[in-house]
Amino acid sequence: MQFSVKPMTLKMVNEFVEQNHRHNKKVTGHRFSIGAEYDSKLVGVAICGRPVARKLDTDDTLEITRLCVIENAPKNLCSFLYARCCQIWRLMGGKKVITYTLETEKGASLRASNFRHVSTTKYGNNIGWHTRKGRVRQNTEKINKLRWEYQL
Repeated sequence: MQFSVKPMTLKMVNEFVEQNHRHNKKVTGHRFSIGAEYDSKLVGVAICGRPVARKLDTDDTLEITRLCVIENAPKNLCSFLYARCCQIWRLMGGKKVITYTLETEKGASLRASNFRHVSTTKYGNNIGWHTRKGRVRQNTEKINKLRWEYQL
């Protein structure tokens, strides 16, 4: 399968995420975003930004905050997007890429892209980021997350 990479604005990828992501919403910021085309059709996107967890937020660490593909996406599309994000970050001088999956997801694309599972975040009863009035909770917040890392 032949995919091609397309640079994209945050607005463009957020529109794709809102239309196609199973459980997450758009993001508010990014370092860069890319799209993947197949047969001249946009079939997936990746949004890359600063790590959300402040203890992991270093100048040389990137977090893939969203990876979203169309339903019935071509085989290996997720692995392709993960690999391209790592390649771009390496070219930018980065040293590490992290991302998260829900505990209920298999992570096969991450393993195929040489990411390794390093920890599990446990759901807590605290209010965390939701101290600001009007902040909207996502449906997946009560599910443990697996953190994956790729050392460049």
